[in-house]
Formats: sequence, structure tokens, C-alpha cells
Amino acid sequence: MTETAPSAAQSSSLRRLVPRIFSRSARRDDVEQLLRTVRTHHPKGDLTIIERAYTVAEKAHSGQTRQSGEPYITHPLAVAQILADLGLGPKAIAGALLHDTVEDTGYPLETLAVEFGDEVAMLVDGVTKLDKVKYGESAQAETVRKMIVAMSKDIRVLVIKLADRLHNARTWGFVPPEKAKKKATETLEIYAPLAHRLGIQAIKSELEDLSFAVLQPKLYAEIDSLVKQRTPQREQYVQNVIESVDADLRELRIRGRVMGRPKQLYSVYQKMVVRGREFDDIYDLIGIRVLVNSVRDCYAVLGSIHARWTPLPGRFKDYIATPKFNLYQSLHTTVIGPGGRTVEIQIRTNEMHQQAEYGVAAHWKYKERMNGGKPDAKSLDTDMAWLAHISDWQAETADPGEFLDSLRFEIGAKEVYVFTPKGRVIGLPAGATPVDFAYAVHTEIGHRTMGAKVNGRLVPLESELKSGEVVEVFTSKNPDAGPSQDWLGFVKSTRARNKIRGWFTKERREEAIEQGKEAIARAMRRQNLPLQRLMNQDSFSEVAHQLRYEDVSALYAAVGEGHVSTQSVIEKVTALVSANDTTTGPIDLPQVGRSRAPRGGDSGVLVRGAPDILVKLAKCCTPVPGDEIVGFVTRGSGVSVHRADCTNVKSLKQDPERLIDVTWAPTTKSVFLVQIQVEALDRAGLLSDVTRVLSEHHVNILSATVSTTNDRLALSRFVFEMGDTVHLDRVLNAVRRIDAVYDVYRVTSS
Repeated sequence: MTETAPSAAQSSSLRRLVPRIFSRSARRDDVEQLLRTVRTHHPKGDLTIIERAYTVAEKAHSGQTRQSGEPYITHPLAVAQILADLGLGPKAIAGALLHDTVEDTGYPLETLAVEFGDEVAMLVDGVTKLDKVKYGESAQAETVRKMIVAMSKDIRVLVIKLADRLHNARTWGFVPPEKAKKKATETLEIYAPLAHRLGIQAIKSELEDLSFAVLQPKLYAEIDSLVKQRTPQREQYVQNVIESVDADLRELRIRGRVMGRPKQLYSVYQKMVVRGREFDDIYDLIGIRVLVNSVRDCYAVLGSIHARWTPLPGRFKDYIATPKFNLYQSLHTTVIGPGGRTVEIQIRTNEMHQQAEYGVAAHWKYKERMNGGKPDAKSLDTDMAWLAHISDWQAETADPGEFLDSLRFEIGAKEVYVFTPKGRVIGLPAGATPVDFAYAVHTEIGHRTMGAKVNGRLVPLESELKSGEVVEVFTSKNPDAGPSQDWLGFVKSTRARNKIRGWFTKERREEAIEQGKEAIARAMRRQNLPLQRLMNQDSFSEVAHQLRYEDVSALYAAVGEGHVSTQSVIEKVTALVSANDTTTGPIDLPQVGRSRAPRGGDSGVLVRGAPDILVKLAKCCTPVPGDEIVGFVTRGSGVSVHRADCTNVKSLKQDPERLIDVTWAPTTKSVFLVQIQVEALDRAGLLSDVTRVLSEHHVNILSATVSTTNDRLALSRFVFEMGDTVHLDRVLNAVRRIDAVYDVYRVTSS
């Protein structure tokens, strides 16, 4: 409330282009309208809890205003109305009215629990914690974990938050443009996909359109104008199609409704920009929807429509027999309609339509009625299995950045649907393999998988599955059987990746501890450090604490698994011992990487006639063994070594008496800087995939720069340390196999 509103000029321009984001709430009779809506969906519901919640919220928010100048109470009231329209019950409505009281007023959660009960308090507490999450790398793991726990316990927490974001989006015109754009980007990345995952199409579509309006106001206004210009002739054509389908319904003696499907502006934009299609091509796609009373009627109408108009091959989808991940059900077909124009038709029952528009909210309302006013959360989790998976993620993924990357991937990923031999439908991310399928069935089946059949034929485990295939996996009877690390290179689901990593973390921990311990001891011996003196002190415990590991064993395991470099640990331990032990003086430790001052063999370069001279590898061209190199005597900094084809060598040759012969003689201590460039088609999760592959190859990334061009090409540069030139080829080949990466190469000049 302390932020400044947009300037008058900005406000006027946005109002002209996008009036939708300047919505104001009409206060008169709002509470009465809210109660009427709730009474329609829940005739026997306890409405007194809503009246009490409104009274408390109005008193708590007294004196507060929104940036639109309205009293603050208009916001929780509008959020409650959105939930009432979705059909949620009185307790969820009460939670919506009170959702900002704990965070923004002096009304304590304990008092709320006493006055409204634990269920309402849990909803308010869940939304409050959700508000504290900052989507990005700075998110605190514990905050993210609380958010996910709240969602997995009661999905209404997320529904309230989506309604909260929707009403805020309707008033983005009153907040500073930069803040509005930031919120709109966050909404497109997180909230709209979550609404889609929950099947709440009504909220998802409006969130996308409002975000599009804020991020691209001129483009939004242009598409809106184009749609309005074509509306009259399009509506006439749609009406002709509707009359024809109505005639078929009367002939079949089926009661139903036929209606046109509204065009979503963001959807038109996506097809124009992302898929490169012309507006006329998109707008000529006519869509109608047929609502009937039973599943049998759905198939009867489908047959009638196919008898009237020719269906397009490959465009029929039966989501009634195989529902989508968000419980969506419908028959989809595309036909050549009157005049040769393409017509898309959806056929569904009225109950399926409620599910399609309101998703999990409609599901929750149905469960409340079936259980005498008490929602059946267990049944909901069974029907929407992905909700159960997020509980696993918060337990298995400590890093919040990695967790949010996984969440973004899961909520945005397209799915394929395959069958078990017994006919059970399993939803998997696009590009999933039999290993993903095995882990989706059961963790132990995933761990013991040794082979697979698809449609009765043996296939490699890395084979990509397609919708409709029947998948059968073979498991090992060996009790010690486990996954292969190679699987991490091709599995697509977050669940499978986390389970595989978890197995190696658990099963190989002791081995990793021993490897880490030996690596540290070996490195200390190579550097002639006092092994007994360093290993017998408590310094390792303190270093483990500094690096946020539970104990020394966890630190050793991290070194053994390549998560922490041996040299980094030795440096920290040596510094601590030197600081705490003043009797024997400081311990000298050779430095590596960017901060070191390598000499002779340490740098991997020999200078002819001067074995002890200071040698530096130039950062402008980052030479590595195998490159043709030249040496240049600097003033006060020893010899600078460049690639022979470095752009700076031409100017150095103007001072030939300072050039000196150098040759490669790399040692086991040599560490070189390497810079690579990754070129790829931009897509969600690309940077996460690249950094994951680099980490899996134990690459210590020192810096990274990322940019995206106007034609959606992503260019990424990474600088990292390398001790073995053979390793570079393996790294480049691994990155090259990442989906959407079309080139990766070493950069040899800045």
C-alpha cells in the first residue's frame, strides 16, 4: 500500500488499450449476492459462518485501502465471490474472507482458530504461508516445504490463492507498470499452469488473458480489435452450424444444448507467435460445444455429426474413455463443415462441463455432497495423483530452486497416456520412457526394472512412449538390484529422477564417504600438508557446518559424489587450523582456479630456460593442453600464456623481444579455465537441464551468462574449471544430447 500508483499518462494509455485491468468492485449488496450464490450450490450449508467471517474481516481491515482507492474489504469479498461461483462450500468462503487478516492486520491465527475452527484456520494459514513464497532461487526451502504441505493436505488452499491472484490481476491497472509486469510473468509461469493442472479453465483462461494484456498491451488491443471485427460474420456461420446440430439432436430425441465456444485472446496470440500462423487461419477454426445428459448420448451425437460432415483423419480424441490428468473428459472431433470450413466440436455431459470449467473445485463440491458436507480428500488425491507426488518432492528435494524448476516442469509439461497390461491408465510427461512408467507404478518396481515390452514387443529402456501404448516392465528378483545412473540421462518425470537420485544417495552413501575421505587425504599428501595435524582436529566439523552439511560424514559424502571440490574443503580446513593454532604458524596451501598464482608445473606449462618463473593462463582465450600456445613476458606478473590464434597475440607480436617459447607439461595438479557456448531453441526448463548435465559431469561452474534473441534462440555461456582435456569432449557430447540444443562448442576468444 506504500507503493506509488502509475502516472496519469501511463494510466490513461493502459485504460484505453486494456480497460479490463482497471476493474472496481461494486460494494452495494455484495454480501447478499455472495450468500445467494453459496445458497444456490449449498442449500443446507451453514451461512452464519460466512456472515461472521465478513464481520471480522471488515473490522480487521477497517481504515485500509487498496491502490485503486477502494476499501480493502472489497478484495477478500471479491475473492470469496469467485470461490462461491466455483461452488465451494461455506468454510472455504469464510477462509477466503479472512485470508489476509493474519498477514495484514493484528488478528492472530490462534483467535481465528477459536472463533472459526481448525479447518478454516488451516486454510487461512496455508494461504498466508503461500503469500510468503518468492518464486526464484532465493526462496527458502522451509517456506516452500510449508506451502507444499498445505497444498497436499487441502487443495482448497491453492484454489483460494488462485482466486486471490485473479482478483488482483483484474486491478493491475492501479499498480506501477513494472510491478504489474513482474506479477503477470509470475502468473503465466506458475499460477495459470497450476489452474490448468487443477482443471479450473475459467480461472486459467482469464489469468492468461489478463497477464497477456499487461505484458503486451498493444498486441492485446490489436488482437481484441481483430476478433471484434470478425465477430458478426463468424457468429452467423456458428449459428448455422448450431441449427444443423440441433436438428440432429431432435431427430435422435436427445435433450441437449449446442453453443459456440468463445475465443481466448492469449490462445490466439500463442498460435500466431509460437506456431507462426496467420490470424485468418486461426479465426477460421470454428468451435462449438454440445452438452447432453449421459455418456451414451455423447457417442450418439458423435455418430450423427460424423454422418453429416466428413471428419478429419487423426483429429478425433476420446477423453471420456481416457480422461486427462486434471480429470477433464470430453469427445473432440474436427469436421469439414458447411462451405468447406473446418469446425472443431466438443461433446460432453453437463457434469463433465462443470468439471472442465471448474476442475478440482467442481470435484470438491461433488465430494462434499456425497459425504454429507465433508470433503473426501483421500478420494481427491486418488483421482489426481500428481497432487500426491508434490508431497514426495518436498521431502526429497532440499534445494528450493531445484524444487521450483521441477514444479514448473511438472505443471507445464504435456502428457502422454499409456496403459498397464491390466488396463490401468498412467499419465506421464511427453517423451517419457518405460523407466518413467515403472516409477509411476511403484518405486520398488522402478528400482528393479531390467527390461520392458511396448505393445508386446521388447524395446530399449530409453524408448519414448506414445499415447495409447500398452507397457509392461520386467523386474529383477535380486534383492540387491537397483537403478542405473545412465537412466538419469533419459528419464523425463521428476518423480523418477528424484527416486533414482535418492537410491544412489542412500545406497552409495558409505561408499561415497570413503571415497571422499580418501580423496581429501590423497590431495593433502600431494601438497605435503600435515595430514595428522589437520585430520585430527575439529576443523572438518566446522567446515561441514559452514557448507551446511549435517556432519563430517555428510561432507565426506559430498566430496565423494563430486558435489564439493576437494581443494575447496582443504582450503577452508587449512584456514581454520592456521587461525586457531598460533604456535606453529600458518600452513601454506597451493591455490587453484582463478585465485591461484601457479608456477611451472602447477599451470601445466613449461617456460624454456626459466623453470621457476610465474606463469598465467590468459583469460581472453583460456588455452588448454593440445592448443598451440605462445608466451609473453609481462611486467611484474611473470609469463602470460595465450593460444597462438588469440586475437590479442597480433598486438603482442609488436613487442617481439618479450615473446618466449612455452610448451605444455600438464600435471595432476593442473586446473584450466574453459568457456563454452550453448545454442538452443528457447523452451521452459532449458537452463535447468543444461546446468543439471554440467553438475552431473562434476563441472565446477564459475560464471554463466544467458540471453534470448527475438527469434527465440537461447544463447548461454559457461566458464568452468577442468583438469583433464578428455573430460571436455564428454561434457560437450552430454550437453549436445539435451532436447532443443542444436550446437555447443568451446569459445576460444572473448
